[in-house]
Amino acid sequence: MASIRAAETGRAAGARLGWAAAVGLPALVFAFPLLYLAWSSLRLGGDLAATVVDPQVLRPLGNSLLLAVTVSIACAALGTAAAVVVARTDVLARRTLTVLLAMPLAIPSFVGATALLTATGPGGLVPFLPRPDGFSGASTVLSLLSYPYVYLPVLARLRATTRSAEEAARLLGAGPWRSLVTIVLPQLRGSVAAGSLLVFLYVLSDFGAVALLRYETITRAIFSTRLLDRSTSVTLGLLLALLALAVAALARLPERAPPTAVRSSAATALRLGAARWPVSVAAWGIVLVALVLPGAVFVVWSVRGSAGLGTAFGGPGDGLGFLAGPVLNSATAALAAAAAGAVFVLPLAIASVRHPGRLTAGASALVTSVLALPGLVTALALVFFAIGAPGPLGLLYQSFPLLILGYVLHFGAQSLRASQAAVAAVPGRLHEAARLLGAGGWRRFRTVDLPSIAPGVLAGAGLVLLSTLKELPATALLAPIGFDTLATTIYFAAEDGFFAEVGVASLVLVSVSAVLTWLLILRPQLRSASGASDG
Repeated sequence: MASIRAAETGRAAGARLGWAAAVGLPALVFAFPLLYLAWSSLRLGGDLAATVVDPQVLRPLGNSLLLAVTVSIACAALGTAAAVVVARTDVLARRTLTVLLAMPLAIPSFVGATALLTATGPGGLVPFLPRPDGFSGASTVLSLLSYPYVYLPVLARLRATTRSAEEAARLLGAGPWRSLVTIVLPQLRGSVAAGSLLVFLYVLSDFGAVALLRYETITRAIFSTRLLDRSTSVTLGLLLALLALAVAALARLPERAPPTAVRSSAATALRLGAARWPVSVAAWGIVLVALVLPGAVFVVWSVRGSAGLGTAFGGPGDGLGFLAGPVLNSATAALAAAAAGAVFVLPLAIASVRHPGRLTAGASALVTSVLALPGLVTALALVFFAIGAPGPLGLLYQSFPLLILGYVLHFGAQSLRASQAAVAAVPGRLHEAARLLGAGGWRRFRTVDLPSIAPGVLAGAGLVLLSTLKELPATALLAPIGFDTLATTIYFAAEDGFFAEVGVASLVLVSVSAVLTWLLILRPQLRSASGASDG
């Protein structure tokens, strides 16, 4: 009997040690970028306090904050209005419009900036419009492509909200517009704030659009000083990381998953009447400017071709063999990052749900907080670590494993949240039944947990895959020499003026991203809304 108890005690201790390792290892890895930047800044003699008040830093920092605030406000207004229109009015072709209004999410910012640059000015599709750059160009592009971060959570909130309060207000004599303003809009404040925070952090970390549009921001300063002035680059990276984390902490970084839908009437709440056509034109105008026009620009440039020296694609007569490498590299990196991220954070997801406590809560919060770090900052920490790493670790510099690690650190929180939701949805009675039948922990995981959580884990991996396809600064810094992806191909072709290459590569990237956006984000929302309406 004593030996049995000792064995059970040993197994329990081993299990606790295993869970501690499963929780502690991801926490340490995800804490690495910020800790290394802080240590490296001190080692290189960086002075964070002096950097903050340096006029040469204040200008790009102020520009970054101005751009982030402006775009956040614009997206809050645009995204909320679009969601209310498709969820609460009889706008024309409402279901189709619901899907298309979310599709700009599939267009990377540097792709949208390229479309704006090539469509305007001399030689563009609309040559009478001046070619925008600087703040006006960056704010326009980022607003048109980022409003879905507000649109989607607000739309989910509207679908998850019962209309009984609106109907009661109507019975008490309130008109449709008054009930909309007094009843509906106040319920959306949390979703609007959550989406606006995501926009703020996204704009703060953007590099591709601001670089192409020649707007001086802190991300451009970090990128330009990374080789010649490591101390300044590291200190600026640390400053940007602390700023992003402070903003996320103050506003509480929101969950990306929409709230659970409740039973709700499917009837249209607000008839637009004479305003139906103007509102419909405005809503479809957003789709035209943010989605259709960029696609048209790329199609025209692909057909028109280019005759510049060094271009890999001159027009429809040329083959698309030059895209084979970038497409293969993009797919390989995205699939590897998705798989690695899902496997790496799954033990933490299980531990945080099944064994809640300070350790698991702190580790989950740490992984989630890294989502607020700009990809450029995470990549910068990994690059400088690999450059100065001793022995075999030095071989990591510009290697494929380091690239995948950068993706996992930057986007791992997306996989963690999806996996946590999947684990929490597994009924506890299934575990109890399996335990009573004599199944051990590993067998319960294989036969009970894994089949149940697989769809959620795969959904989280899909989000990492989508984000990886569109990531530019981390790829540019971490990718091995000659490892071109669709993102880097588009960016460098745009810088060189090879717009036919830009057009073809952008069409491929946006098409793949659009399919993934539909499968991973829009389709589940539409299904849940349909199920709520049917219920």
